[in-house]
Amino acid sequence: MINLDSLTSEDIKSRLALAHTGVVESHFPPELLASPPRLAAVLIPLLRQESAWHLLLIRRSQNHRDPHSGQVAFPGGASDSSDCNPVETALREASEEIGLNPEDVQVLGHLDEVMTITSYRVTPVVGMISWPYPLQLAANEVSRAFTIPLSWLADPANRRTELRFLPAPYNPIPVTYYQSYDGEVLWGASAGFIQRLLRVLSSINLEK
Repeated sequence: MINLDSLTSEDIKSRLALAHTGVVESHFPPELLASPPRLAAVLIPLLRQESAWHLLLIRRSQNHRDPHSGQVAFPGGASDSSDCNPVETALREASEEIGLNPEDVQVLGHLDEVMTITSYRVTPVVGMISWPYPLQLAANEVSRAFTIPLSWLADPANRRTELRFLPAPYNPIPVTYYQSYDGEVLWGASAGFIQRLLRVLSSINLEK
């Protein structure tokens, strides 16, 4: 198995570029999703801490109007008409939610788009930030920000797969759940983004 902490930012950038297919991934039957889907993007912030790669995540504030209320996630949200591309969406949302200056993010690439059950077509954008960083959390949207080592996330012993049942006659779909880390439980779409990122970073011989 590849030592993820030995990867450089250039290694990560090249792996993301080689793995990009342009195919939108979805585990859900199209007829269960609203049409057309709404475009969105999240920022997956990578940082170095104690010579190891970590991911920065957030816990969303409790809000009865937000279907993702209280969940562990990445900074992100729906695209605005002023956003020219998913990178602008991800950086704008990260700035609004956690006070991350777009100029302080080195964008390394992105993963293929993913459809969520809430009918968002999400682009996960991968960027590197310096650490520590003076985050400023928007209290109405984010209750906490924390980091998890990439090597911990890559360890199969720290995650499990459960089936999410859909209305008949559709088959159940697999959903990833991580063990609790620092009191936080990561699951669902965000856990899926991480699994995709880990597959890309662990690939040695990638071909277009």
